[in-house]
Amino acid sequence: MEPVGIITAAAVRPSPWGIATGPANQCSLTDVMSEELARELQLEEETRAFPQEVLADEGPFLSGDNIDTSSDEVLAQMLQTQFDREYDAQLLREEKKFNGDSKVSISFENYRKVHPCNESDSSDDEVDWQDTRHDPYKAVKPTPVPKKGFVGKGKDITTKHDEVVCGRKNTARMENFAPEFQVGDGIGMDLKLSNQVFNALKEHSISEQRRSARVHDKKEVSTAEKVVDPKTRLLLYKMVNSGVLESINGCVSTGKESVVFHANGGSMEDKEMPPECAIKVFKTTLNEFKNRDKYIKDDYRFKNRFSKLNPRKIIRMWAEKEMHNLKRLHKAGIPCPEVVILKKHVLVMSFIGKDQVPAPTLKEAKLGSEDSKQAYYEVLSMMKQLYEQCSLVHADLSEYNMLWHDGKVWLIDVSQSVEPTHPHGLEFLYRDCRNVSQFFQKAGVTEALNERELFNAVSGLNITSDNQVDFMAEIEALEKVNEDHVQCHGKKISAFHKDDDDEGPPIIYDE
Repeated sequence: MEPVGIITAAAVRPSPWGIATGPANQCSLTDVMSEELARELQLEEETRAFPQEVLADEGPFLSGDNIDTSSDEVLAQMLQTQFDREYDAQLLREEKKFNGDSKVSISFENYRKVHPCNESDSSDDEVDWQDTRHDPYKAVKPTPVPKKGFVGKGKDITTKHDEVVCGRKNTARMENFAPEFQVGDGIGMDLKLSNQVFNALKEHSISEQRRSARVHDKKEVSTAEKVVDPKTRLLLYKMVNSGVLESINGCVSTGKESVVFHANGGSMEDKEMPPECAIKVFKTTLNEFKNRDKYIKDDYRFKNRFSKLNPRKIIRMWAEKEMHNLKRLHKAGIPCPEVVILKKHVLVMSFIGKDQVPAPTLKEAKLGSEDSKQAYYEVLSMMKQLYEQCSLVHADLSEYNMLWHDGKVWLIDVSQSVEPTHPHGLEFLYRDCRNVSQFFQKAGVTEALNERELFNAVSGLNITSDNQVDFMAEIEALEKVNEDHVQCHGKKISAFHKDDDDEGPPIIYDE
């Protein structure tokens, strides 16, 4: 019988976790801190991972020589060298993992930090160099021998006049152009510009910079659609500060030549202000006025002044002309806006509408048959009054320039109106008659006359031509006679009314 307490080897059960390993070899703290042990462990690990690679233990920082580590520069170099070698070892592991057992393999040799062929045994001799392989301005490229030039030693001389050197310098100088001038990525594509091309681009850049400055200045001093320039805004502020206007509410209408704002009337010492006013601001851009000088340069009231003014002041003359024409209409009893005050190119009138809502035009108004018939006879009567009493032709009369308010027709926009003695006065009258006749005939007014009959009814002439061509020929003949008569007798034939010389709203032209 075996003694109690003694366990034999057969009685020991096998461990379910496998065979127990022996105790690990213990080493002292001195061995752990030893650099020799660290290098041996690193070489052992790299050799086990890459048995085919021979990692040489070379270099001043990996040899067994004693190294003076009192200098920070030496420590930094040691750390950098160690980092580069560890990085190269990692590249080798990635390369092996990527290639595997493939017959076609790739190499990361170009990405290594330290190439075997470039390794040096000494780091004391430092070379100040810069990689210029990808820099087209600093790369050293072979210069072809010119066809004509020096012989012997002089054939390899490169001067500042070299075509390649000058081309690259010109490309680099394009960076001094304006930021808005797109020059492209000249450095990336090794662009070489000749002096002729560079000078042309430079001149174009300067001209573009000046043009953009002119456009910016033009926007600052011009009235665009629905907005006003600083000078016009200052005029409106002065009107509000002086009490002429109580407030300016906003834009109610826009056109090719002007912008109309609604305002609440204030008070004036010598005149009663309407409760609602319309501010007509003539646009100071000249685009819409270049082809409309025929309405004003042959008008005897402005003919002498037209040639003495610059184009921008002519726009103020348009505002003055509309003021005088509205005065004639208002004196004859024709429903139209009443002029309040004129300052430069800003004309303040009474507002045709109610509660900031402008009256609709005849084109927008939905009139019944009776109202359309009434509107037609009112327009016919107003055209006769314009011609006979006011000695004016509207010259732009259509359903867009006639408003329907308080059950009657109102005339607006008379800035282009001329007198019948104008060289094209009868032609403008015939055009107005054609617009009015076509509109009311489409509106269903059976009593509406055609354009030729309406022209004879308004002008009092008796042109009997049956077709439009002969009718227009007789109108041109009458205009020629009138023009000769005016040249012989001067403006007295047209000085029909003296109301333009009466006291009226102040006209301010000072800057």
